[in-house]
Amino acid sequence: MCLGIPGRVVSLVDGYHDQIALVDVSGEHRRVNIGLLEDDDRARPGDWVIIHMGFAVQKTDAAGAEAAMAGLRLLGRGEEP
Repeated sequence: MCLGIPGRVVSLVDGYHDQIALVDVSGEHRRVNIGLLEDDDRARPGDWVIIHMGFAVQKTDAAGAEAAMAGLRLLGRGEEP
């Protein structure tokens, strides 16, 4: 199991063959490699992605992003569900 952080794609960074995106993660913009996503499912501005180690490993939706953040918040408290 790996931990992933949700973020929303703001824009694609010029160059890099459309493999680098600027992603909003809890209000902070980060450069994320989206090259692991399938070409026909490549992330575009407005899409939600799950990020692990600087790479977008899957696309999700707003509900999936909130569920991921809820899990991270729960882990941060060290409580059981």
